[in-house]
Amino acid sequence: MSTTRRMTVGQALVEFLANQWTVDGNIRERTIPGIFGIFGHGNVAGVGQAIKQLHEDQPGLLPYHQARNEQAMVHEAVGFARMRRRRATFAAAASVGPGAANMLTGAALATTNRLPALLLPSDTFSTRTTDPVLQQIEMPHDTSLQVTDAFRPLSRFFDRVERPEQLFSIALQAMRVLTDPAETGAVTIALPEDVQAEAFDVPVAFLQPREWHLRRPLPEHGPLARAVAAIRSAKRPFIVAGGGVLYSGAESALRDLVDATGIPVGTSQAGGGSMPWDHPQYLGGVGATGTTAANRTAAEADVVIGIGTRYSDFTTASRTAFQNPDVTFVNINVAAFDAYKHGTQLPVIADAREALVALQESLVSFTVDAPYADAIAERKQAWDRVVDAAFEPSGLALPGQTEIIGAVQSATDPTDVVIQAAGSLPGDLHKLWRVRDPLGYHVEYAFSCMGYEIAGGLGVKRAAPERDAIVMVGDGSYLMLHTELVTAVAEGLKIVVVLIQNNGFASIGHLSETVGSERYGTKYRFRDDTGSFENGEPLPVDLAANARSYGVNVIEIEPTANAIDDLRAAVRSAKASDRTTLIHINADPLRYAPDGEGWWDVPVAETSTLASTQRARAEYEQQVTAQRPLLG
Repeated sequence: MSTTRRMTVGQALVEFLANQWTVDGNIRERTIPGIFGIFGHGNVAGVGQAIKQLHEDQPGLLPYHQARNEQAMVHEAVGFARMRRRRATFAAAASVGPGAANMLTGAALATTNRLPALLLPSDTFSTRTTDPVLQQIEMPHDTSLQVTDAFRPLSRFFDRVERPEQLFSIALQAMRVLTDPAETGAVTIALPEDVQAEAFDVPVAFLQPREWHLRRPLPEHGPLARAVAAIRSAKRPFIVAGGGVLYSGAESALRDLVDATGIPVGTSQAGGGSMPWDHPQYLGGVGATGTTAANRTAAEADVVIGIGTRYSDFTTASRTAFQNPDVTFVNINVAAFDAYKHGTQLPVIADAREALVALQESLVSFTVDAPYADAIAERKQAWDRVVDAAFEPSGLALPGQTEIIGAVQSATDPTDVVIQAAGSLPGDLHKLWRVRDPLGYHVEYAFSCMGYEIAGGLGVKRAAPERDAIVMVGDGSYLMLHTELVTAVAEGLKIVVVLIQNNGFASIGHLSETVGSERYGTKYRFRDDTGSFENGEPLPVDLAANARSYGVNVIEIEPTANAIDDLRAAVRSAKASDRTTLIHINADPLRYAPDGEGWWDVPVAETSTLASTQRARAEYEQQVTAQRPLLG
């Protein structure tokens, strides 16, 4: 029997990908269960031909899916990967030039979120015999530079297959990073168009099933003992649960620890779902978009236990969240880069689940004292009442966003997944959404990419077809990237989209007010004779008609006193349907969510002729005094 097969680089790569498996304990699943592709002259004869051939020779081994935008392909892969707890992701193939460049935003999103995505952008000819080819970028100072080089700073792994024989080592290294819990993100293999179609002898061993076992490193004895001593000495300990809790499947271990110790928990955006909303020790989101319950507790905490969090500026409220002058940080993270943040002397570099199990074993008999426990309970109850009031329908024809969130929440099931990414919705959801399932809260907020929502929702649905994917999106983000609704229709992937029409950029409009810029440039209105968009009539854009034109089922909520009741009924109807449904509702962007006492550092002009900016600067100078270096 021959030990090699004559194949093109494209054929060898796609068959290799189809045979990779991730193993996480007793869970074994395909690392790359499918591939997205938009084809052009750079890949139609290489990877495109290979996908077609594999489909004919071994149907179903590596399913192919269409997309309408290369950026959206990566968003889908990321949405899928988060729902699969980083055990699996999709590959995304693009053509030369603009096709490749369109994936750059997706690459940045994947890497920022520490979520795996395999990118296969095409490159121009390796031989350069026909330079410059169509869509080739030319840099006179360095003729080796191509569009794909822009992926280098955005990827956790990048390489270019200049010769067929390089594929073996490159593909294996790519898989190593895709399945590395600390180093994962965008993995980019650039494929010159001529090399993709070039034939060579491929060892059969390269094409055989291969397993990649996820590392779950145990905490070392010394760092664990020091962390335990710090926690035992704490009077007001506080846990910040990040995405790492979910990626390691540590939510049960976290609950066991807080049940035993009474330590309260606040979550980052990525950590939403780490605790159910009604758990006695769960105080909600923490930081700039957090709750008063979590933020007041964070402010007085003497030991902050960060678990799987990268401590973004939103989580730390731009370093104003933790106000105790003697605060100490115990940082548990599989990535040393994050474990050492805030100058901590107590890093625990370990898997979140393994570290939590070890902590509980070492914290036997430790509990928070009664006054602290009472304060936690009182703060939680007070915030729950705030949320109840925010969800109460106002009876106005244009409801506020909080009422809309409440209506959607009441019409969904515990295992439904809410998907969001940008605008004012992430902040409102972080404060208000009552998460009932570990994977029920899917807010991409590391990159907060406008346009992620619908594509990410499709990724969620592919990963968990038994769940309803509830995409909530404002009109600004919808207009950025709505074309994947066509993909939903084409593949019969049912998602529910709640489109909130604000006639502008609601989030940045509010932020613009706080920095004294008076919502300038954030309204969707006709441009007047002075060149301003501030005073014209709202644009007559019909986004419901847009969605309907794609073949999507559309429910329009009329602006009446019954709008919230109608929305609730529409969500239930959409959930009962087997088709993708878009629900369109108009909202008042000037009705805000309750204040959670968080702050975000957005510098204000130091000098200005505008009175609004002058007032904002004075407020900023007062707020910034609360920032601390956090060298705990």
